[in-house]
Parts: sequence; structure tokens; C-alpha cells
Amino acid sequence: MSDIAKARREGRVTRHRRVRKKISGTASRPRLAVYRSNKHIMAQVIDDETGRTLASASSVEPALRSGAGSSVAAATKIGSLIAERAKEAGVTAVVFDRGGFLYHGRIAAVASAARDAGLEF
Repeated sequence: MSDIAKARREGRVTRHRRVRKKISGTASRPRLAVYRSNKHIMAQVIDDETGRTLASASSVEPALRSGAGSSVAAATKIGSLIAERAKEAGVTAVVFDRGGFLYHGRIAAVASAARDAGLEF
């Protein structure tokens, strides 16, 4: 890993720690955590009190793998899918954890698609 890539990753991790100091998922309002890589995007609904993942969606899944793995269109699919799976698990309201990433592009697409599909945050 180059020095520039290492510095970018450390900056993101620092921002994520800063965000995680302020937000935490509870049973009534779990955390919707989003992770973005160069090739894929992943989202999880997590109850931090029990340490359980209640629902997850990823562009790595075989059903979503045929399309573009890391595009705004793929992020929109992930957002609506995570909202659907969260509702099946009995979750209607979440807190959004952007994972230290800027709220822009693919991260914002996941959030807006989840809102449009009925998740409240």
C-alpha cells in the first residue's frame, strides 16, 4: 500500500471513529452501516447493544453480482434491498453510519433509496 493510500485509509478510519463516538445502534433504532470499496458496496443493520447484525445487503451477493458492483445504480439497489430486509426483521427506524465516507455519490444513493423504501432516519 502506498503512502498516499495509507494516509487516505487512516483519515477515513479517524473520521469513522469520530462518528461512532456519537452514534450507536439500539434494539429500537439500530445502526445502518455502509461500507464502500472500489469494486463493491455493502450495508448492514446492526444492534450494537447485543452485537447482532439484523439485516445485510451487498453487491457481492450472487443475485446482484451480474450488474455493476460499485456504481450509483448498484448503491440504489443495495439501499432499497437493505430497507426491505430491515422491515422483514421488524426494523422501521435506524441511525445512519456513513463509515467515515463523504455523504456523497454512492453513500448518499444508499441512504436516499433506503428512505424511499420506507426506512426512517
